[in-house]
Amino acid sequence: MTSSLSDVQSPFPEPTTDEAIPGLTAAFDPGRFHDDAMDIVNRLTAYLGDRSVRGLDLIDPEVLLKAARGLMTPERQHVADFDPDRVNQIVNLYAETGIPVHSPGYMGRQFSGVVPLAGLIDLVSSVVNQPSSFYEAGQLPNVAERLMADELNRFIGWDRDRFAMVTTSGGSLANLTALLAARNRAFPQIWTRGAGDTPGPPAIAISEDAHYSVTRAAGVLGIGERQIIRLPADRTGRIRPDLAEPVLEEARERGLRPFCLVASAGTTSMGAFDPLDELAALARRHELWLHVDGAHGASLLLSDRHRDKLRGIEHADSLTWDAHKMLFMPAPCTLLFYRDKTAARGAFKQRASYVFDEEPDIYSAYDSADKNFECTKRPMIMPLWTVWSVYGQALFAQKIDRLCEMTRQAHRMISAEPDFAVAHEPESNILCFRYLPDGMDPAAAHRLQLEIRNRIRGGGRFFISKVDIHGVAALRVVVMNHLIEADHLAMLIAEIRNIGQQVLRESATARHDQRNGSHS
Repeated sequence: MTSSLSDVQSPFPEPTTDEAIPGLTAAFDPGRFHDDAMDIVNRLTAYLGDRSVRGLDLIDPEVLLKAARGLMTPERQHVADFDPDRVNQIVNLYAETGIPVHSPGYMGRQFSGVVPLAGLIDLVSSVVNQPSSFYEAGQLPNVAERLMADELNRFIGWDRDRFAMVTTSGGSLANLTALLAARNRAFPQIWTRGAGDTPGPPAIAISEDAHYSVTRAAGVLGIGERQIIRLPADRTGRIRPDLAEPVLEEARERGLRPFCLVASAGTTSMGAFDPLDELAALARRHELWLHVDGAHGASLLLSDRHRDKLRGIEHADSLTWDAHKMLFMPAPCTLLFYRDKTAARGAFKQRASYVFDEEPDIYSAYDSADKNFECTKRPMIMPLWTVWSVYGQALFAQKIDRLCEMTRQAHRMISAEPDFAVAHEPESNILCFRYLPDGMDPAAAHRLQLEIRNRIRGGGRFFISKVDIHGVAALRVVVMNHLIEADHLAMLIAEIRNIGQQVLRESATARHDQRNGSHS
């Protein structure tokens, strides 16, 4: 018996007028989006306009968990009706519990308050949703990436026809990718055969003060921490080239095969810049790939006053450059540069028919997926390219100069205080120091700095960080806000002193009570 087409049941159900469909439609309604966006923009405008001195309001996680759970709809069966008050409360809670990066009281981390226009373009990126690893998926982002590569390479100085740049989601991923490219150049068979066929254990040479992402990359790549060659640094955290050479030679005598030297342009702890020109010569003598982790400090290339900190960068093989630090973009946005674009393609050796074209054309020439880990990648270049297109280089240079100048001002002010001790002269916008009043037991200095930092964070007026320098904690400020003035620095110094004195009095009282208790 045969059936006609009319007898065959369609695999596609007829459209339904169930109440779930109107709810679904409403959630995607452009008019609803317009009203919501205006409410949120008004809230963020007030947020940006708040110039009060405030730090982090650190809330008990259980309290915040309860508050956030209370904002979740109890509806489970149907699309809930839109509740504008619920959205406003979520936005308010989000803003109020975050680090106030636009406040003059924020001096604690290396991520920045963003140029407001960059935030708007980030919103556009979220709505149009164009993953940018392939040209066909994100046409303008891929073109913008090429344009920004050319713009920024003018300050690096590589051959414009030979270099390459790719965006990655953060400096850690960029460092890992660069080390992978370096390893594959030194050991071409390792991708297919593994490390067992290498003539000696692959090794990486790094500073004692290198970012932890580099040592983490060594573990991910299977190199292992025992194959990390630690190069001596001076008291400010800069690699000593004169002492590094014998360390490299000794490592080779132990059978290690170093393939990469990682230098820093702005260390995380003290903002130190390694001597790149001398390290480039050292790398050439030992046939090493020179990777520069400039996640924080590479942006100084845009400043006429501070560009010299990166003298020798043109001799590097690769460079990590975070735009979400001193280019003031939304995180994450990292630019990974290669001096030789063929080396960039050497990081990965894979083909996949569902994304990689068998016959390259004018479109696939703009793809970046063959040079990075990410297949689906946010168009993170768009905020940077837009702000650069609208304002130009001077916006970035002026803010960088301002931040570095205020950090030097902080150094002068703190150095003049008899009960403070600076740990170094700032090379960029990072300064470390300690509160050390006369007569203080040196053994108690570490705990005092920790307690001061924790109480300042709990006070909600300033937000600073801490770092261990030569085994002793130090207070650390990162000047990321161009609105910070000398008056704000004086307020911070006074608050540190008041808290430090309070901690010392409490400690003295506790010791006194303990002695009296032991005598009773």
